[in-house]
Amino acid sequence: MATFNLGLVGAGRMGQNHLKGIAASNVVKVTAIAEPSEATRGALAKSGAVLHPDLESMLETGGLDGVLVCAPSDLHLETVRRLVAARLPILCEKPLGVIASDAEEAAKLAADAGLPLQIGFWRRFVPMLQQLKERIDAGELGEIYAIVCFQWDGQPPGAYFRTHSGGIFVDMGVHEFDQARWLSGQEFVSSSSLASGVAEEPWPGDPESAHALAELSNGATAVISLGRRFPLGDVCKVEVFGTRGWEECRFLWPPTADETFFEALRVQAESFARYARGAPREGAGGADAAAALAAAESAAKAGRGVG
Repeated sequence: MATFNLGLVGAGRMGQNHLKGIAASNVVKVTAIAEPSEATRGALAKSGAVLHPDLESMLETGGLDGVLVCAPSDLHLETVRRLVAARLPILCEKPLGVIASDAEEAAKLAADAGLPLQIGFWRRFVPMLQQLKERIDAGELGEIYAIVCFQWDGQPPGAYFRTHSGGIFVDMGVHEFDQARWLSGQEFVSSSSLASGVAEEPWPGDPESAHALAELSNGATAVISLGRRFPLGDVCKVEVFGTRGWEECRFLWPPTADETFFEALRVQAESFARYARGAPREGAGGADAAAALAAAESAAKAGRGVG
């Protein structure tokens, strides 16, 4: 099968993570990068991709089979609009905007144009989580009554990122909200939240730690625990409680956290390539992004010290 030529919009922290993960693929290759920062483009001079100062230049050059969007979250909708106009399949980093209506509009634009749109909820491509979902779907844990999702980063992101991220529940929490929906097969109904009043580097509207407690559609409860400062580095785990069993899944944890993360990004990109070429979508879609963002908005609005 011919190599899938992928364009990358935005080569900041997450864009470079994708570059590293995809570099291990023999199916997908990043052949063009649109990045406005001259310094960042200079650092990527040996990446093997053609470097462009903006999206328009990259689109004018052509030769792409699809585009991966890693621009700041508040530019997702605008970027998707342009890519839909260019009739290119889209893999967009989460959260697909910073409010649910952004994701809804982006999803409708792609659907109306008949274009593939996949969202970068990479957890869905982690084997440990896939196995957990299979156990849940098979009824091995019984009826699920609680799910607890933890995401703690080693240190807070930079100022520019936090300014454009939408806050902790949008930036970090959408992964957990999507993960809880995907694993449990339930939707978020209502939620409350509380932010910690302790922060080494206080940032208006974006606490270093926040937690949500939510009701799910089949009667289960979900707890979302988020933090931006953890001594072991970036970690994630989920605990699922059912009437017949319980499982704790430390799917992103030292010493294998980086290996898990970059492998999931590679597998996700290859799945997107298949989807763009006509196969069924295996990852998350626009409706999933909208549901996760709606849950994040609800948690932020219902909490103290969050928004």
